[in-house]
Amino acid sequence: MDQLNAIINSVNAFAWGPPMLGILGVTGVLLTLGLVFMPWRKVGYGFRLLFDKDAVAGEGEVKPFNALMTALSATVGTGNIAGVATAIALGGPGAIFYMWLIALFGMATKYAEAVCAVTYREVDPSGKYVGGPMYYLRNGVGEFAPELGKWLGLLFAIFGAVAAFGIGNAVQVNSMAAALGSSFGLPTWITGVVVAALVAVVIIGGIRRIGDVAGKLVPAMIVLYLGAALLIIIVNITEVPAAIGMIFTYAFTPAAATGGFAGAAVAAAIRFGVARGVFSNESGLGSAAIAHAAAQTNSPVRQGIIAMLGTFIDTIIVCTMTALVILTSGAWTMTGADGGGLTGAVLTSTGFQESIAGGQYIVTIALAVFAFTTILGWSYYGERCWQYLFTEKTLYIYRGLWVLAALSFANVKVDFVWNLSDTLNGLMAVPNLIGLLLLAPMVFKVTRQYFDDVGQPLSSTPMAKA
Repeated sequence: MDQLNAIINSVNAFAWGPPMLGILGVTGVLLTLGLVFMPWRKVGYGFRLLFDKDAVAGEGEVKPFNALMTALSATVGTGNIAGVATAIALGGPGAIFYMWLIALFGMATKYAEAVCAVTYREVDPSGKYVGGPMYYLRNGVGEFAPELGKWLGLLFAIFGAVAAFGIGNAVQVNSMAAALGSSFGLPTWITGVVVAALVAVVIIGGIRRIGDVAGKLVPAMIVLYLGAALLIIIVNITEVPAAIGMIFTYAFTPAAATGGFAGAAVAAAIRFGVARGVFSNESGLGSAAIAHAAAQTNSPVRQGIIAMLGTFIDTIIVCTMTALVILTSGAWTMTGADGGGLTGAVLTSTGFQESIAGGQYIVTIALAVFAFTTILGWSYYGERCWQYLFTEKTLYIYRGLWVLAALSFANVKVDFVWNLSDTLNGLMAVPNLIGLLLLAPMVFKVTRQYFDDVGQPLSSTPMAKA
């Protein structure tokens, strides 16, 4: 295992090195500029659309709200609890700044993914709407570069089908088992068995059942988790200015070692902030586009605006609250039983525990539910990639492997699981980002047309007309 972990670390250094950080950043910046900062200016409009009954018009499998909840079920998970803590433990408080930065520009990326997904989605032999990067790469990019579109779609489907087992299964059940074991003494194998059984029951029902479950569980758990986090922030309100100051200071200045924190260079803040930010909100991976492709809508732009809310809610709201709890409680400088600094879900749990009685149990319950819904959401993503590669009739094979993975990954070493997930995420993003850059003119065109039609011209600047 140690040798395999070393190999994964080597690949990780490439997958999340300057080239990957560069293409993620460039794609987000170019899309944001081409959209004239629309994702930042239309957040309020997006929330109005989310609850607008008139927005549910057109063909599709699930309501726009449930499509977003399915996407959020796959994004709001251990990345918001354990991922934020890992970013701080390895990159220092400054890592949060880069999580924010990649999320702000990632809103445009997530928007473009959903627009492309709805525009180029298909109806499969059983009459269900299917879509996502593999389809808009083949059908969209394929309009002017058939061979390129074909190979990009194929690569995404392969990486997506495999990556799902890392980001959407292994990390989730592993973190859940560790948290339940730490808080309640529950053996990891029991967690694996229970999760596998529950997942099997839900995924048999497909996207509609996943959407229904996510539509109920995700909002409830976000409210519970954010409510507890807000209470802690109020309790530690005098520490909030210092915490925010550290985030900005250490984003540009090396963070010195203190207590259990070993110190971190600015490069580490950038790397782990961006990597954990992308892991958390998945902007650039193309995964959420698979869920939004199934939405009941006749407007790619409307669904795109709803989709970009996922990144805003996930990182700007939920991850920020987690970070403030960790920093204001002082947990990030504490040491564990081994004398080293705390990390992962244990660090977040300690932050809650230090501030309110029983806070660690809130984290445990939230992590367990978020992880479970993430497993459900990513099971759908993996299935669609598998169906693209093979046929719908073979989905039972993928579902069987998915349930077995949930059963076994509960006992895998945590470091290996995180490293493997980072690597697979990086590989998955490459074909998707190339496709988004090539399809950007189409995204800009339909966006301008939509806002012209609703009487809210996007902009009259040359940039908007490019």
